[in-house]
Amino acid sequence: MFLMHGLLCSSSDWVLSGPTNGLAFILSDAGYDVWMGNARGNTYSRKHADKSPLFQPFWNFEWHDIGIYDLPAMMDYVLYHTGEDQLQYVGHSQGTTSFFVLNSMIKRFRSRIRSAHLLAPVAWMGHMESPLAKVAGPLFGQPNALIELFGSAEFMPNSRAMELMGSLLCSDAAISQVICSNVLFLMGGWDSPYLNASMIPDIMATTPAGCSINQMFHYLQEYNSGHFRQFDYGSIRNKKDYGSKTPPDYDVAGIDVPIYLYYSDNDYFASLIDVDKLRMTLDEKTLKRAYRLPEVKWNHLDFLWGLNIKEILYDRVLEDIQNA
Repeated sequence: MFLMHGLLCSSSDWVLSGPTNGLAFILSDAGYDVWMGNARGNTYSRKHADKSPLFQPFWNFEWHDIGIYDLPAMMDYVLYHTGEDQLQYVGHSQGTTSFFVLNSMIKRFRSRIRSAHLLAPVAWMGHMESPLAKVAGPLFGQPNALIELFGSAEFMPNSRAMELMGSLLCSDAAISQVICSNVLFLMGGWDSPYLNASMIPDIMATTPAGCSINQMFHYLQEYNSGHFRQFDYGSIRNKKDYGSKTPPDYDVAGIDVPIYLYYSDNDYFASLIDVDKLRMTLDEKTLKRAYRLPEVKWNHLDFLWGLNIKEILYDRVLEDIQNA
């Protein structure tokens, strides 16, 4: 099993819920050999052969690069060290986006993935409900001088100060815990009754885990354009890099890996309309299941840390994995 986290997150996502509800533990208890990836630039992935994260060149990447370089490198590493021919993939949020990038760009990799189980799948984003996107999208979601100026920079890194804030301001005893709850609601979807308040200090101590601001810009471009396509650098550079004035779309329809989707109504980043477009685009032989959770207030982050997540979601995911 290979698990890939979402934007501003890390491999910690899969274990924070503990031995009973953490997906990594559940899969391990079921007999699987569990490996967890970390996207470049997060807390656990900041080393480079010749670039330092203190300087801009290190941050000159986005989730397209994670999809075509990092994911295949990590999964090949797992297959090499286990001696297996195939693995099964679980991704959340950006972990689903980078999966779509990989399998639309590098077709030969299909033979190495037995099945993919995608939580809160993010491809098209034109109907995203996030208040942050509505504010930042018009400014940063299009090619302009600001993107070229700030494109190679770190965004919301984890730090000792963040860990202390998580333990002090977000603890059960702190009256400021409601602020921490609202920050999570703003990120994932409002008024979820499934937020485990006792986990907030641990979540805030590890999240955000840092990323390149280019990753944010690319998502905002998806929101603005309504397309699921490569990074838009503007017509001049697009013509040079892609051979056309607009970026090419990702070939989602051509993906040939058995896919299982799990999505919900109260997700600010993977809206029902956008997930429906994804469902209709995937080949019917490829899409094995599209499971819409009956819990109407289940939000984007509940896919990782929601109360009763094992019974509500992970038992079904495990069953699908075992039957794939």
